[in-house]
Amino acid sequence: MTYDPLQVGGVDDYPVKVGSMLLTLVDPHKGHERAYNRWYERDHYYGGCLIGPYCLGGSRWVAPRALKDLRWPQHDGPIATPWDAGSYVAIYFVERGHHGDFFGWGSKQVKALYGGGRGFNERTHVHTILYDHLGASYRDPDPVPIDLALDAAYDGIVLAWFDTSTARNGQDTYNALSSGPLTDLLAGTNVEIASSWLPSAGQDRPPGTPMDLGSGPGGPERLLQLFFVRGDVADALPAIHEYTDSIEANNLATVRLVAPFFRTKVGTDTYIDELW
Repeated sequence: MTYDPLQVGGVDDYPVKVGSMLLTLVDPHKGHERAYNRWYERDHYYGGCLIGPYCLGGSRWVAPRALKDLRWPQHDGPIATPWDAGSYVAIYFVERGHHGDFFGWGSKQVKALYGGGRGFNERTHVHTILYDHLGASYRDPDPVPIDLALDAAYDGIVLAWFDTSTARNGQDTYNALSSGPLTDLLAGTNVEIASSWLPSAGQDRPPGTPMDLGSGPGGPERLLQLFFVRGDVADALPAIHEYTDSIEANNLATVRLVAPFFRTKVGTDTYIDELW
């Protein structure tokens, strides 16, 4: 296939597409913050995930105490208990059509790493789950495609989990939101991409892992939305809060957790003294 750069350029013009995602929300144990950050960034990020087949990209994000205090609702729930658990989140995109290739490799790789002494036990998984991509909404007419989002150096992300509060499932809720409310949210904000995800079918936990992976995936009622933000992530929160309040007011879904994160400063230990 030959591309004419004058004729193509939209978000759907190219064949490489994200199909699924590994999201892992974790807390290092107190006193082990620096060791955890360096082990994950300098070993596990690559050896445990990024070198896997059909992995399109990865990124790491951090919530210091000041950002944790901006989460809502501030009560324990099915994602995080306590509600402010989870200081670091790592995200990996897998190419569409190759979910089994990557995660089949991953279940073997994690056993090999831990068996070879390359694990890190001084951490607690809050929510480590596989998700399938539903779709993305964009603020701008010629946006960064979701497929490139992890490499586009966004300043922050906001994760928002919902469970449908009626007979709908997560797909139905996404359909209702993408037809208008998401477009209204994005207009005039510093949120550039709103992507939507469902828990991958058939998982109680990703298989073959040597540690407790925290809260479960939820059922077909679960919807995760991942917002990519330019500039201060806190500036995006009033509009997102209004959006989630409207979702509940219209009985579309129950908000389980909304959590903002900064991009980590790769190669540094920035934020490790600010987590608690």
